[in-house]
Amino acid sequence: MGGAPQGIPTAADLLRALRPSQWTKNAVVLAAFFFALGDRGQSVSWASIPVALAAAAVFCLVSSAVYLINDVCDVKADRVHPIKRLRPIAAGRVSMTAALLMAGLLLVAGGLLAIRLTLGFAAVIGVYVLTQIAYTLFLKRIALVDVFVIALGFVMRAAAGGLALQVYLSPWLLLCAFLLALFLALCKRRHEKILLGGADADTHRPSLEQYDRQLLDQLIGIVAACAIVCYSIYTLWPDTVRKFGTPLLALTIPFVMFGIFRYLDLVYRREGGGRPEKTLLSDGPLLIDLFLYAAAVLAVFAWAHLKGYQP
Repeated sequence: MGGAPQGIPTAADLLRALRPSQWTKNAVVLAAFFFALGDRGQSVSWASIPVALAAAAVFCLVSSAVYLINDVCDVKADRVHPIKRLRPIAAGRVSMTAALLMAGLLLVAGGLLAIRLTLGFAAVIGVYVLTQIAYTLFLKRIALVDVFVIALGFVMRAAAGGLALQVYLSPWLLLCAFLLALFLALCKRRHEKILLGGADADTHRPSLEQYDRQLLDQLIGIVAACAIVCYSIYTLWPDTVRKFGTPLLALTIPFVMFGIFRYLDLVYRREGGGRPEKTLLSDGPLLIDLFLYAAAVLAVFAWAHLKGYQP
């Protein structure tokens, strides 16, 4: 396969090749548990958390397998990228043969674990893997299609969490996941357009040549606004009020707005957005906002339960 490293790869190199920092994306799988927990019409309790965590773990396995396949396919382009050239496969510390073998093992392990949860969950895992491989091979070369595929991956994560727990997930919540993921993907493309620019952008990611920076700025603003409106409608939708037994979930809207505004500030004033998973875990105001949002949602659920609210 070529590109063999000097000697045997270390455990640290193999772990880095799995991109564990991006496993945070799979927290979206837990959304079904989080929001079904306060739903009086669904039998979800804290005892269901092992199933939710198992579903997230399966996505960690298969997503890492996809990353390995992607890095093998993009090894030449990654070697001319100022940051990605340091990845274990591009740097030659993990051979392409070892990477593909490890990817196969992860896919088998993830598939077997998925089947043990529910067949519906396993089916979504299969569709996710096929979609991501198609993205790696050719879809990522098509502007706009590439970011839509990324966003759909997050919708699949959220839907898969619901299937694993066998709970109903509101279409509004799935749409929120799609719009937020699309927002982050567009911000990432903008960052790449600025960072690479010119011929280097085309060499590393062919779709970047098809993007215009002004268009990306407009799309980011449109999608950010849509995400806020969609979440607001979800919290006030009659079905949502009836399921959670309270309209007070709308009190969490400001936290969602602040999170999006803060991210926009990081993108436009500090040229951030290149690595959303790193930004979300390293920015103090964003971390505080996420914590307060989660605390507010749980507080609303607890208040509704204690008061026995009837819409």
